[in-house]
Amino acid sequence: MEVLIAIIGAIGVMGAAAVTAAIPLITRRTRGAVAAEGVVTREAVAEAVTALGAQLNTRIDDVRDDMDEVRESVSRIREWQAGHDAEHLLIGRPQNPGGE
Repeated sequence: MEVLIAIIGAIGVMGAAAVTAAIPLITRRTRGAVAAEGVVTREAVAEAVTALGAQLNTRIDDVRDDMDEVRESVSRIREWQAGHDAEHLLIGRPQNPGGE
Protein backbone atom coordinates (compact mmCIF):
# COMPACT_ATOMS: atom_id res chain seq x y z
CA MET A 1 0.00 0.00 0.00
CA GLU A 2 2.84 2.35 0.76
CA VAL A 3 4.23 1.73 -2.69
CA LEU A 4 0.89 2.64 -4.23
CA ILE A 5 0.75 5.85 -2.20
CA ALA A 6 4.32 6.66 -3.25
CA ILE A 7 3.45 6.06 -6.91
CA ILE A 8 0.32 8.23 -6.65
CA GLY A 9 2.35 10.94 -4.89
CA ALA A 10 5.05 10.74 -7.56
CA ILE A 11 2.44 10.99 -10.31
CA GLY A 12 0.94 14.02 -8.53
CA VAL A 13 4.34 15.72 -8.25
CA MET A 14 5.13 14.91 -11.89
CA GLY A 15 1.72 16.23 -12.97
CA ALA A 16 2.21 19.45 -11.02
CA ALA A 17 5.68 19.86 -12.52
CA ALA A 18 4.31 19.21 -16.00
CA VAL A 19 1.55 21.79 -15.56
CA THR A 20 4.02 24.29 -14.13
CA ALA A 21 6.40 23.74 -17.05
CA ALA A 22 3.63 23.71 -19.65
CA ILE A 23 2.25 27.15 -18.75
CA PRO A 24 5.41 29.09 -19.74
CA LEU A 25 5.81 26.87 -22.80
CA ILE A 26 2.23 27.60 -23.92
CA THR A 27 2.71 31.29 -23.16
CA ARG A 28 5.94 31.35 -25.15
CA ARG A 29 4.26 29.62 -28.10
CA THR A 30 1.35 32.05 -27.90
CA ARG A 31 3.73 35.00 -27.87
CA GLY A 32 5.55 33.49 -30.82
CA ALA A 33 2.28 33.06 -32.70
CA VAL A 34 1.24 36.64 -31.91
CA ALA A 35 4.63 37.91 -33.00
CA ALA A 36 4.40 35.90 -36.21
CA GLU A 37 0.89 37.23 -36.86
CA GLY A 38 2.20 40.74 -36.18
CA VAL A 39 4.92 40.27 -38.78
CA VAL A 40 2.39 38.96 -41.31
CA THR A 41 0.06 41.87 -40.56
CA ARG A 42 2.87 44.43 -40.94
CA GLU A 43 3.90 42.86 -44.24
CA ALA A 44 0.30 42.90 -45.50
CA VAL A 45 -0.12 46.53 -44.49
CA ALA A 46 3.18 47.45 -46.14
CA GLU A 47 2.10 45.73 -49.37
CA ALA A 48 -1.28 47.48 -49.27
CA VAL A 49 0.36 50.87 -48.72
CA THR A 50 2.80 50.22 -51.56
CA ALA A 51 -0.06 49.23 -53.89
CA LEU A 52 -2.07 52.28 -52.84
CA GLY A 53 0.97 54.50 -53.43
CA ALA A 54 1.42 53.04 -56.91
CA GLN A 55 -2.25 53.64 -57.72
CA LEU A 56 -1.99 57.19 -56.41
CA ASN A 57 1.11 57.87 -58.50
CA THR A 58 -0.67 56.50 -61.57
CA ARG A 59 -3.69 58.71 -60.87
CA ILE A 60 -1.45 61.77 -60.40
CA ASP A 61 0.28 61.06 -63.72
CA ASP A 62 -3.13 60.76 -65.41
CA VAL A 63 -4.23 64.10 -63.96
CA ARG A 64 -0.97 65.72 -65.12
CA ASP A 65 -1.54 64.37 -68.63
CA ASP A 66 -5.10 65.71 -68.60
CA MET A 67 -3.88 69.12 -67.44
CA ASP A 68 -1.30 69.20 -70.23
CA GLU A 69 -4.04 68.44 -72.76
CA VAL A 70 -6.21 71.23 -71.35
CA ARG A 71 -3.30 73.69 -71.52
CA GLU A 72 -2.67 72.75 -75.15
CA SER A 73 -6.37 73.18 -75.96
CA VAL A 74 -6.46 76.59 -74.26
CA SER A 75 -3.34 77.61 -76.17
CA ARG A 76 -4.92 76.60 -79.50
CA ILE A 77 -8.12 78.46 -78.62
CA ARG A 78 -6.14 81.59 -77.74
CA GLU A 79 -4.27 81.39 -81.04
CA TRP A 80 -7.55 81.02 -82.93
CA GLN A 81 -9.11 83.88 -80.94
CA ALA A 82 -6.16 86.17 -81.73
CA GLY A 83 -6.51 85.41 -85.44
CA HIS A 84 -10.26 85.87 -85.29
CA ASP A 85 -9.87 89.22 -83.53
CA ALA A 86 -7.37 90.31 -86.20
CA GLU A 87 -9.87 89.37 -88.92
CA HIS A 88 -12.53 91.50 -87.26
CA LEU A 89 -10.13 94.41 -86.98
CA LEU A 90 -9.32 94.15 -90.68
CA ILE A 91 -12.97 93.81 -91.66
CA GLY A 92 -14.02 96.70 -89.44
CA ARG A 93 -11.57 99.25 -90.92
CA PRO A 94 -13.16 101.80 -93.14
CA GLN A 95 -12.15 101.58 -96.78
CA ASN A 96 -11.14 104.83 -98.42
CA PRO A 97 -12.45 104.65 -102.00
CA GLY A 98 -10.62 107.77 -103.07
CA GLY A 99 -7.32 106.81 -101.56
CA GLU A 100 -7.53 109.60 -99.04
